[in-house]
Amino acid sequence: MIEWRDQGLLLSVEPHGEGHAVAQVLTEAHGRHAGLVHGGASSRRAHELQPGAALSLSWRARLPDHLGTYTYELETPHAAFWLEDRRRLAGIASACAVATALPEREPMPGVYHGLCALLAALESEAWPAAYVMWELGVLSALGYGLALDRCVRTGATEGLAYVSPRTGAAVTAEAAGELAPKLLRLPGFLAGEGEFDDAAIAAGLKLTAHFLKRDAFGITHRDLPPARYRLADCFPAESALSAESDQEDSV
Repeated sequence: MIEWRDQGLLLSVEPHGEGHAVAQVLTEAHGRHAGLVHGGASSRRAHELQPGAALSLSWRARLPDHLGTYTYELETPHAAFWLEDRRRLAGIASACAVATALPEREPMPGVYHGLCALLAALESEAWPAAYVMWELGVLSALGYGLALDRCVRTGATEGLAYVSPRTGAAVTAEAAGELAPKLLRLPGFLAGEGEFDDAAIAAGLKLTAHFLKRDAFGITHRDLPPARYRLADCFPAESALSAESDQEDSV
């Protein structure tokens, strides 16, 4: 029998068999890992097993490649704190759904700790900016990091305004020139300046959505999760995730 213990954040729960459920959990040392929770579909467990819940876990299986079973203790029911806040609940659901793009059973402690920090940041009004930066971290961890620190054409580190949807490289407004309408907007808070109002957050969500959809989920021929679209709808200024975000250019 193989057994390990770990800390984890619940990503999703799916009914399985007679009253049981399969839980997907992002763990600190074992990555995104599934396991069967006996009685996990019961009404009592359903209140505990909500996306974003922090759990202390024990996993057991006869062989390493088996589904195995989870037993757990609920530590922090993050979603329960924000039942009256549509945006924050959408943020939790979206982050948990985006985390399903991570490879199974591959430790990614940086992403795990980043998600822990994001859930803690829900106490702050700056949490939407933290959310966008967490998605950038997910892209980087998966090997799709964006080059947002300097202009790809001039090397300038100030005045960055756009990002190439093809290369993920930043450019200044001056360097973008007539290509600007084809580029993704780089919100000021990602360039080290500016506020994070709804329009800026919407631009940040549109930016990360383009690369998540094309690279993180696209590599397995999946669309963005519905929960990610619902979060974008909470910031309507520039939230339409349409085909224009798939445009490519020569920058």
